[in-house]
Amino acid sequence: MHIHGFSTNMYGWIERWKMDGKKPDWGEIFDACREAGLDAVEIDATPEKHRLARACGLSVSASYLGLPLHLPFEELDIHKTVLPFAERLAATEGTDLILNADPIDWKSPVQKTEEQFQYQGENLSRIAELVTPMGLEVCLHNHSTDSYTAEGDLRSVIDYADKNVGLCVDTGWAHVAGMNPIAWITSYPERIFAFHFRNHRGNVPTEDLLEGELDIEAVVDAAKAADYEGWFSLELWHPEETRPERSMTEDVRRSIDYLKEII
Repeated sequence: MHIHGFSTNMYGWIERWKMDGKKPDWGEIFDACREAGLDAVEIDATPEKHRLARACGLSVSASYLGLPLHLPFEELDIHKTVLPFAERLAATEGTDLILNADPIDWKSPVQKTEEQFQYQGENLSRIAELVTPMGLEVCLHNHSTDSYTAEGDLRSVIDYADKNVGLCVDTGWAHVAGMNPIAWITSYPERIFAFHFRNHRGNVPTEDLLEGELDIEAVVDAAKAADYEGWFSLELWHPEETRPERSMTEDVRRSIDYLKEII
């Protein structure tokens, strides 16, 4: 296994800044990311954000975008919703276009049909066809909180998408949905394009990767066995239920040090 380095999704950082009573400031957050030992960030790589990240010595690893992928392709308006996003990422030499399959209704759970899971896979394939020439890899991020949707999203990639579409394995959301991320890695090693690392106790995220019900070392061992080559990206998140005792910078640093020991 050879990883490009350590990156982070930004949602948890922004939410932690708010929890601490601070107005999120990209320059300040990127500086904290550098201090934590990160090599890169996942952002919408606008020129201003990219400039601020570069000033802190950070690369751009990926961009993350949610889409109603269950809809027919024509309704996604890809040329407005995805392609500008992808072009900005490619301009920074980022590699991973991480897409999330949005629910049918954010306010009221509605189960997707198998046809809609198939739409997701076909749409991912068509998006990959458009952005692969830019040097980008498309992967689907698992974000569901129930096993039915998590399994359907998995089929979207494995059964219904082309081989150049992969998975971004989010360990935290997999655990919440009652799924085993290690089984995904060992069953589909060639489709693992990215990782989001977070640990949990039940539905509650833990403060860092060292504590929780997930065996992070076993996840990393599975990635090794799969000859994974890509970024190890953290998605630490501290909602009120987590009751963090340390700063996000400290928890990210502890988590990176832990991953380095395992690797």
